[in-house]
Amino acid sequence: MRQHEIDGGARKAVFSPVDNRARVDAVVRRIGDAIELGLLADGEQLPGETELAGQLGVSTVTLREALMALRQQGLVTTRRGRGGGSFVSLPEVPADDRLKARLRGWSTDELRDLGDHWAALSGAAARLAADRTEPEELDPLRRTTEDLAQAVDAGARSRLYGRFHVELAAAAQSARLTREQVALQSEVGALLCLVLADDAYREEVAERHRAVISAVQDGAHESAGTLAERCVRDATARLVAVRLSL
Repeated sequence: MRQHEIDGGARKAVFSPVDNRARVDAVVRRIGDAIELGLLADGEQLPGETELAGQLGVSTVTLREALMALRQQGLVTTRRGRGGGSFVSLPEVPADDRLKARLRGWSTDELRDLGDHWAALSGAAARLAADRTEPEELDPLRRTTEDLAQAVDAGARSRLYGRFHVELAAAAQSARLTREQVALQSEVGALLCLVLADDAYREEVAERHRAVISAVQDGAHESAGTLAERCVRDATARLVAVRLSL
């Protein structure tokens, strides 16, 4: 598998056909999650309506309704005339009080259950990537990890943390795992701002991600899976601790 195929694996999952049920909501969630994760860059132009509707397997009417909803959420802007179209608009970093209010909506049991699901996904992705991916094809994961190590604000750190796990699933060459990771990040991704604001933890996470990459590169699938699971479980445990303090 070529490097550009790994690099584009996560983005391809963004523009694959959505589920038949509640298609407008599915399109809004798919594109919105990708923007929140930084898979689609701030200011990036989306494909034209006809092309994008075809990629997502929906009608242009459905797509237009979804784009309207995304505009209302401040995630997409539309420009008219020559050079116009729909463009990504990266949202502001949520305030701590807003994030804490959102976290209060989760019980500790629900957070632990989510963590179990997330760990299973990332562990499986790491094991498959170790079996399927060539060492030179791990550059997207390396870039994301180094970007995380240098990121200053908590919002950027949380997006890069989530992107790492999406790209890990893409490296596993599993479209389904990649879509699952994108969907999961919409539930938990922004909440990680509450734990990644700590510089020492940011550095610890970067080291954990480097260890996962190293194990994947060495083809050590069991070690890669275990390391990825531990990374997720630790993040979840920190979120649970914050929840208990509220």
